[in-house]
Amino acid sequence: MSSYAWRGRDPRGELVQGVIDADTDDAVADQLLAIGVTPLAITTKTDTAAHAPQSTWQALRAAPVSGLDLLVFSRQMYTLQKAGVPILRALAGLQASTDKRSLIQVIADLRAGLDQGRELATAMARHPAVFDGFYVAMIRVGEMTGRLTEAFGRLAEHIESELDLRERVKQALRYPTMVMVAIAIALVVVNVFVIPTFATVFAGFKAELPLLTRALLGFSNWMLRWWPLLLAAVIGGGWALKAWLATPAGRYRWDRAKLRLPVAGPIVLKATLARFARSFAMASRSGVPITRAMTVVAQTVDNAWVGERIERMRDGVERGESLSRCAAASGVFTPIVLQMITVGEETGELDTLLIEIAEMYERDTDYAIKGLSASIEPLLLAVIGVFVLLLALGIFMPLWNLGQAARGG
Repeated sequence: MSSYAWRGRDPRGELVQGVIDADTDDAVADQLLAIGVTPLAITTKTDTAAHAPQSTWQALRAAPVSGLDLLVFSRQMYTLQKAGVPILRALAGLQASTDKRSLIQVIADLRAGLDQGRELATAMARHPAVFDGFYVAMIRVGEMTGRLTEAFGRLAEHIESELDLRERVKQALRYPTMVMVAIAIALVVVNVFVIPTFATVFAGFKAELPLLTRALLGFSNWMLRWWPLLLAAVIGGGWALKAWLATPAGRYRWDRAKLRLPVAGPIVLKATLARFARSFAMASRSGVPITRAMTVVAQTVDNAWVGERIERMRDGVERGESLSRCAAASGVFTPIVLQMITVGEETGELDTLLIEIAEMYERDTDYAIKGLSASIEPLLLAVIGVFVLLLALGIFMPLWNLGQAARGG
C-alpha cells in the first residue's frame, strides 16, 4: 500500500487536497468519488517526502488514537450506517476526511482487511491499542445479529460516558495533587535559598539556637550536601514504581490500595463500579453471552482488583451459581445494588436494572466530587499551616530572642 497525494474539488466546487493510503491511483479516485470529491490530480508521494524529518504538526498528527478520536469515529460510523452507506464506502470517507495520521493508518488497515474477506471485528482485533476487547466483542455481536448500526451507536454512548467519568475522577484528584506539588516546591525553595541566608545571620549570634532552628538548619545543610543523591533517589524511585506498576502483581496491589484511600478511594470505587454496570448492561442488551460479557468487562473496568472480583463472579456463574449470589460473594457491591441485581434476574430485566445501577453510581460520584473540595480543604490547610508554623518558629524565634536580649541589655 502506497501513499498518494491528491487534489480535487468538493461538491461546492472548492479546491481541496490531502493524502490517502491505497494500492493504486484508481483506488484513490474511487475513494474520492465515494465522498463526493472530483479528483483533479493524483500523484505518488516521493520517498524523500516520506523520509523527511517530521515537523511538529506532523508529529501531532501521528500521535496515538485517543478516546476522543474513537468516540468521533464511532459516532460517524453510526451516522453513516444509519443513512445506509455501505461500510467500505463509509470507511473510505472517514479515511479521506480525517487529519490524524495514526487514525488514517488504522482505517486503511480495516479497509484492507475487509477487502481480503475478514470480518470487521477481526480486522479491529488487529489493533488492540485502539479497539479494546469490549469494543471488538460488541462489533462482533453486531455483525452476527445484523445490528451493526445499533452496536456503533451504543459504543459511542458508552465511550462518551467513559470519557466523562474519567474526566470527573481526574478533576476530583487534581486539586489535592496541585496543592501537594506546591508544598513540595516550597519546601525545596525554603531549604535551598531561604534557610542558608538566615544560617549566615545566626552564625554571628554566637549563642545556642533553639532545637527547632537547629533541626531546620541541619535538614537544609543535609539537603544542600546530598541533593544530587536525593534527586537520583527520587528519579530512581519513580522509575522503580513505574516498573512495579507495569507488573500484574504491582498493578493489582496499587489498584486495591487506591480504593482504600481516605477521601478519593470511595470516589474511584464508585466510578469503577459505574463503568462495570454500564458496560455489562450494554453487552447483555446486545446479546453477548453472560460469561463472555463478564470476561471482556473485567478487562475494561481499569482496575485490576475489581477486574479480579468480576472474574470470580464469572467463574461462579459458569459453575451454575446465580449472578446475585456471585455478586454478594465479591464484596464490592452495596446491599441495595445486590437487591437490584436479584430483582433483575427474577424479572429478566437485568440489563435495565444494571443501567439504573450505573446511573446511581454516577450520581453518587458527582455528589462526592462536588463535596471533595470541602472535605479535603481543611486537611490541606492544616498541612500548610503546620509547615508555615514550623518555618516561622524555627527562623524567627532566634531573631526574637536576640531582640529581647538587646532590649534587656
